[in-house]
Amino acid sequence: MTDEPRAEDRSAESADPDGEAAPDPDLDPEEPGTTAGDRDARTTPADAETDATLTDETPELEDPFADAADPDVFYDALETLDQPVATPARYARTRDLSQAEAIDELQALTAAGEAEQLTVPDDAVWYPTEWTQLVDRERLVVFPDRHEIVADQPSQFTRARLSQFARLADTTGDGAYRYEIRPEDIWQAPYDSLADLLETVRGTLPDRYPGLETWIESQHDRASQFRLYTHEDGYTVLAAASADAMGNVARQTLDEQLRGPISETESWVAEGQIAQLKRLLYEAGYPVQDRRDLDTGETLAFDVEPELRPYQQAWVEGFFETGSGVLVGPPGSGKTVTALAVAAAVGGETLILVPGRELATQWREELLAHTTLTADQIGEYHGGEKRIAPVTIATYQTAGMDRHRQLFDSRRWGLIVYEECHHVPSTVFRRSTSLQTSHRLGLTSTPVRESDDEEEIFTLIGPPIGTDWEALFEAGYVAEPVVELRYVPWADAARDEYVGSDGARRRQVAATNPAKVEEVTRLLQTTQGQALIFVEYLEQGQAIADAIGVPFVSGQTPHARREALFEQFRTETLPALVVSRVGDEGIDLPGAEVAIVASGLGGSRRQGAQRAGRTMRPTGQARMFVLATQGTREEEFARNRMRYLAEKGVRVTERTVGEDNPF
Repeated sequence: MTDEPRAEDRSAESADPDGEAAPDPDLDPEEPGTTAGDRDARTTPADAETDATLTDETPELEDPFADAADPDVFYDALETLDQPVATPARYARTRDLSQAEAIDELQALTAAGEAEQLTVPDDAVWYPTEWTQLVDRERLVVFPDRHEIVADQPSQFTRARLSQFARLADTTGDGAYRYEIRPEDIWQAPYDSLADLLETVRGTLPDRYPGLETWIESQHDRASQFRLYTHEDGYTVLAAASADAMGNVARQTLDEQLRGPISETESWVAEGQIAQLKRLLYEAGYPVQDRRDLDTGETLAFDVEPELRPYQQAWVEGFFETGSGVLVGPPGSGKTVTALAVAAAVGGETLILVPGRELATQWREELLAHTTLTADQIGEYHGGEKRIAPVTIATYQTAGMDRHRQLFDSRRWGLIVYEECHHVPSTVFRRSTSLQTSHRLGLTSTPVRESDDEEEIFTLIGPPIGTDWEALFEAGYVAEPVVELRYVPWADAARDEYVGSDGARRRQVAATNPAKVEEVTRLLQTTQGQALIFVEYLEQGQAIADAIGVPFVSGQTPHARREALFEQFRTETLPALVVSRVGDEGIDLPGAEVAIVASGLGGSRRQGAQRAGRTMRPTGQARMFVLATQGTREEEFARNRMRYLAEKGVRVTERTVGEDNPF
């Protein structure tokens, strides 16, 4: 009997544990600002009759669009607007035209080669064509009422600053980015005060926007309306900043979560309802600050041996300002060592939750290598071993099982560490967040989820800490990766199959285009350093492994064999390794300098960042190549997978592989 391939490796259509789905790349909106009725209204039967009776003697009528393709008129309008770009609405006001007439003028300029159009959902902007030649000139247009920013050709510095208070929503292949400013982006912004946040906003945007700033201030205020604290008698209290907030928000939103009022601004919280209370208020637009004093259990004293870098020390201090939080930093920035320092500072029994056994082994090795803890003080609790100790490493699945839960509930944990905490909102992982602990610390490089519920990560664990990737790149603590999307031509036979298929099969044919095997081989011949090649399909992974003569690790590879191959890669006895989705998370392979993504999980931003992260380390400059088949939806999927890195200031370039440009 032969083993059937596991679904997670066999098909990129397999559902991610977080419910991620590929985005719709059809982002070509209809002509903005006008309708068929607008166009039809400009040509009536009466107009046609008049045109038919015109003679040479008929006086020439004034053409209202005579200046439509005059670039000087366009430049004058931009000067009046004091903006490098114009939307139809703004251009119409400046030229005293209807919006339909403004669009006609702008399109005439585009047809004459004097202007370029940048289309975004529900709108468009125009700018002079000659500006496209100025690579150091960026164009930002702000839609304050929609809380959106469109950035064309933004610098790396500008993208990094935008990521401090906005979310990258869309990006195109020609250097255009669309950002959204959501309430949770303001709640989670890494600033101690509103003044610091507004200073960054004003220093990034091209002008002051009073309405937008007022909205930002209101959202910042919402983040300080509610807090939880421990009453001197031992029960938990919800405190509001005002009687209005308690009466009209909390008591109207919460039911079973509150047992009764203590005062106009305080209420007694029902036992076991804290997580639900925080979630309901978050959904109502009010994140809760958790200031409870919880029992840390038995005292555990140990030291962390490596000296923390300045930013890591700042992360530790930021954690203790709130008591709980999510450490968000690029791979290679030392989140694990920082977590060890937090655990040592808490000084209580610690539970470390990880997605799989490989990570459990790595954590044990880190604890023994970088702390004064002894082997008997470290326990593991998962399918391979079950021992509770002052520091226990367990898998989420095991800790969430009913038959083991009482054991974990009975401990008075001083700290729970949630490794790869972006999984926490999913059903299995969520159960661990109800375990009692004094402090919670989440670790992740990629707090994004295609199911759009990433805000629950911060609701269930705590606010984000340490999100400024750009500062770490500039300081040289983490080497910024060089990311390139490569569009590969079809192998002839595969193209015929693609044309004749549809749905999931069509997507798989594009993802496993045999021409990618040749491109992987070429890349390995022209780049230096150890390489990881990522695939989503078993057949493709084996084909690439056979072509370059290296092993292939998938979900079917036995655990012992998998660990042995990873160890060979760490000791540099393997020049390259082909891996399926098992290599996406938490596997420490510090020698990797090249990452090649032959196929991926649709448009998953998190997967793209995780795979790039396997090569991000303090020294050197890693290279990442993402392969996509030309002329297919895979091109858009590839762009989408790189969105999170682009949001963090990493420059992502694109190249088409062809006869004139093979490399």
